[in-house]
Amino acid sequence: MTLWSLPFIAGGTLYATARADLAFWVSSGFLVSGLIFGPDLDLYSFHYKRWGKLRWLWKPYQKAIKHRSIWSHGPIIGTVGRIFYLGLWVGLVGLFYLGIAQLAGARTYTGQQLIEIVKHSIESNFPVYLATFCGLELGAMSHYSSDWFVSTYKRSPLRNLFAASSNPRTSSKLKKSPVKQTRRSRSK
Repeated sequence: MTLWSLPFIAGGTLYATARADLAFWVSSGFLVSGLIFGPDLDLYSFHYKRWGKLRWLWKPYQKAIKHRSIWSHGPIIGTVGRIFYLGLWVGLVGLFYLGIAQLAGARTYTGQQLIEIVKHSIESNFPVYLATFCGLELGAMSHYSSDWFVSTYKRSPLRNLFAASSNPRTSSKLKKSPVKQTRRSRSK
């Protein structure tokens, strides 16, 4: 579904913003969310498997987050939660490499300097960050909506009617009404 929707997301963003760079970032976020960063990282899913050797990163997330809870499948909060969770891992890896750099005698930044760098990056690139977040959220929303449609269909009484009419074993039972045997037909 993600790949089929991507041209509409890109075209819609380009039409709405008239900026190819923002359309690129929205589309990229949508693609990443639909393929590897979606709401189903809270269970053993295609999103999870696509992380390959790094899938172990999501094990604590899976243990902490219940599937289809507001924390994984909630609009905006689910995407923010996944970004925050991945950001913690990136921060831990960054601190590890920063420690190695300091031990090696390299010039490193202080915590305050790093905060200023991040703050400046957000201020100067805010439209790009916002567009990427919107793309991530649109990808997650396409997942939420497909989950909702499938769940609604599975609970629908019409599903049983359509399923029975398409199944050759049960469709003959639906077409033939049961005939009561009368005394005359039993005696023959």
